[in-house]
Amino acid sequence: MSNNLRAILLTMSGSFFAVLMEALIRAAQYDSNVYTIGFFRFFFGLIIIFPYLVKNKFTPYKTKNFKFYFIRGLFNIPMMIFGFGALVYVPFEQFKAMHFLSPIIVVLLSFIIFREKIYLYRIFALLIGFAGMLIIVRPGIIEFNIGTIMILTSLTFWSFIIILSKFVSKDDSPITMVTYQYTLMTFFSLPLAIFFWVTPSLTSLIYVFVGAISGTILHLSLALSYKYADLSVTQPIWFTGLIFGSGIGYFAFNETPDLWTWLGGIVVFSSVLVITYNEKNKDKKNEKNILSSVD
Repeated sequence: MSNNLRAILLTMSGSFFAVLMEALIRAAQYDSNVYTIGFFRFFFGLIIIFPYLVKNKFTPYKTKNFKFYFIRGLFNIPMMIFGFGALVYVPFEQFKAMHFLSPIIVVLLSFIIFREKIYLYRIFALLIGFAGMLIIVRPGIIEFNIGTIMILTSLTFWSFIIILSKFVSKDDSPITMVTYQYTLMTFFSLPLAIFFWVTPSLTSLIYVFVGAISGTILHLSLALSYKYADLSVTQPIWFTGLIFGSGIGYFAFNETPDLWTWLGGIVVFSSVLVITYNEKNKDKKNEKNILSSVD
């Protein structure tokens, strides 16, 4: 399997577990608030990886990129507050749909910062996915409220977090990236949690703990995908979260997807097929070129 296909599968896995985590966080907030739940989400994540850190004598903390992790941690605070907070105000499928403006931002930033090659079919796949998102959201039809403003703010910070993560992935392992994510966010979110403390129920804590497991798989999947492929390859795959989000919204929150959501989901899935097919063909051509040069 080629590196690009590995990155596509890892990103699709990350997309699913991101949706699952957000659904669990939404359920947990019914008897608490975003600050308390946000703290426990990262604290539980740190607990989950702690045995690994002890076994490896805390070597994942060794890095030359601490300042970038620190900046990323600071960006995570408004991303978390506005992102998790928006879950209270908007339907789950709309929440997921609007978050998929970020691939557009990320691909443009990756071109500017990393000088990544943006092939025509990657742009085409990105535009197809964006069109699918517009079909689901239907700007001007779905109400523009405080929730939508919070989502837009959150995804802006999220886009820069992805860029910073791609940068540090050149030097650090996925577990190092996750370790700093959980450690810094636990300490950064603790003061806010204490100030706005609302004691969650045992049920909510269970939701958050399972959400932390999902979040750990999410972050490890993304960190690995950054090592295998350009962001312009992986970002269109994020649109699959629209499909996952509609399914979880239906089964978990009784939010029935309408015809537009199904149509948008089909369009989004087609964007995944476009980029997967073309990346596979590009890899085959590269293999042929290598073999011909050897001959």
